[in-house]
Amino acid sequence: MTNNLYNIILALSVSASILCIFLGVLQLSRLVPEEDREFMDSLPPFLDFFWPLTRIIAYYGCSKIPFSYLKSVEGRLKRNGLSHMMIAEEFIALRLIAAFFAFIFGYFLITLIGEWNGILYVVLPALGFFYPDIWLRDIRKKQVDAVLRTLPAYLDFITMAVEAGLNFSGAIAQARKKGPAGPLVIEFGVVLRDMRSGVPRAKALKRMASRLDIHEISSFVNAVIQAEKMGSSMAGVLRIQAEQRRNERFQRAEKKAMEAPVKLIGPLVLFIFPTTFIVLAFPIAIKFIQGGYF
Repeated sequence: MTNNLYNIILALSVSASILCIFLGVLQLSRLVPEEDREFMDSLPPFLDFFWPLTRIIAYYGCSKIPFSYLKSVEGRLKRNGLSHMMIAEEFIALRLIAAFFAFIFGYFLITLIGEWNGILYVVLPALGFFYPDIWLRDIRKKQVDAVLRTLPAYLDFITMAVEAGLNFSGAIAQARKKGPAGPLVIEFGVVLRDMRSGVPRAKALKRMASRLDIHEISSFVNAVIQAEKMGSSMAGVLRIQAEQRRNERFQRAEKKAMEAPVKLIGPLVLFIFPTTFIVLAFPIAIKFIQGGYF
């Protein structure tokens, strides 16, 4: 009877605590200024649930972080194409939330195991805190791969449009309509928006190169700016750039094909060779055992 009463009191206390936390978060969310996301990218589905809490932590806590650190985080978000989704304070708040939920997961894991292990209370929050960085790094890798894969096609479309008589802005607009999906659609759209708002073409292209921070994009931007300054044929420069980017993509594919046998050595040694040796040695071992050698 005493244990049942204790469990009931514990359950009521936990429920009351959760209710108080929920009401407190709701009250704090009302005090946070409303976010205008009309011109921002949509959030991933798994972030929608945590976003009100993210906004509260970013507004009350992360805004006190030194500006130099916030600037470095903002630069990373720009390079990964997330600057139109969240600001630096919100990204840091996501790291803190991930660390907290990793700590809660560690607590329940230790409770289920039934054996106290203090290392999990340190390791899991640390993994949770750095997981958004891993997610950001993965996004960066996918973005670079997508840009390098689709850049030759976009340069071909821009070249054909320029040769057909369109100006550079019109050629980029046509390339966005006909080109493959990927980060370049968004980036060229930002370039067109900057140019329509009065930003010079060279500066708009340099902004794109700075956001992406990819050597091939920087080379393309420098070639276009140099051709514009020197009065060279824009179509010829674009065709050379397209051919060069296509050759580089082919060389990257050849490099990956040559690296494949080396990368296969590990799985062969660890998994395939031992299994093969076991299959071949088993009949021999059986014959030795039946022949009385063991």
